[in-house]
Amino acid sequence: MSLQTDLRGDGATPATHVLDNAVWAALTGPHAHLAERLGRAARYEDGVYALAALADPADPAAWQDLRTLVGPGTTVRIKPVDRVPDDWRLEGSGEGVQLVDVALRAEPAPEAVRLGRADVPEILDLVARTRPGPFLERTVEMGTYLGIRHEGRLIAMAGERLRLPGWTEISAVCTDSGHRGRGLATRLVRAVAWGIRERGDTPFLHAAADNTRAIRLYESIGFVLRRRNRIARVRCVGTNESAGTGSCVGTNESAGTGSCAGTTHAGRAL
Repeated sequence: MSLQTDLRGDGATPATHVLDNAVWAALTGPHAHLAERLGRAARYEDGVYALAALADPADPAAWQDLRTLVGPGTTVRIKPVDRVPDDWRLEGSGEGVQLVDVALRAEPAPEAVRLGRADVPEILDLVARTRPGPFLERTVEMGTYLGIRHEGRLIAMAGERLRLPGWTEISAVCTDSGHRGRGLATRLVRAVAWGIRERGDTPFLHAAADNTRAIRLYESIGFVLRRRNRIARVRCVGTNESAGTGSCVGTNESAGTGSCAGTTHAGRAL
């Protein structure tokens, strides 16, 4: 496929493409069955994923809907967002990048097995060892997850996170430290992408902007940078609390993690 010019964005202009507000597009589209929604705000159900979304992050009414939806004292992660209202406390933020597939060689991985609910304890154990980012008990319900085992032990995995019309995100890419350098992450990314392409979607992914190792890997196998944006971890302030700064810009705290692709631990994706 060829990358269309209007797919690129710098985050400074209003959303004009479904990828510009991917979480909202997923929660109000293919993942609506996993969502809790109120008006112009939505979030994933407990245990699925700690992501929320707004129809328009610049709309105060959307933030009010989110406040009503989650309730005071609740912390959620939102992207893209540059500022938060006064009745929300900014707990942390980080810059992320979005990459899209333009030349990836997708192909099945014969050694990979599909992971499901019965595999969640093993998945969570691998996640704890490799720290690819947030992964909860029900995250496997978001899409297809593939794993590779060695002597019966799960040593690598990758899967699908956000699914929106025409697009599916590849995420949770990780490899046990004792088995890196064998190209397992790349094989799993190609295999997950093959399944995504088979149903007519295009793969994309997110990474932390400072996760240069993972970004180089993804670019080397056929992904290109589309845009940068900020993810914020915010808490709904109670009536007797004082809110923190509303600006996400200029903070150095990472708001989340998500992918550890490559031959060594590649770190975070947003």
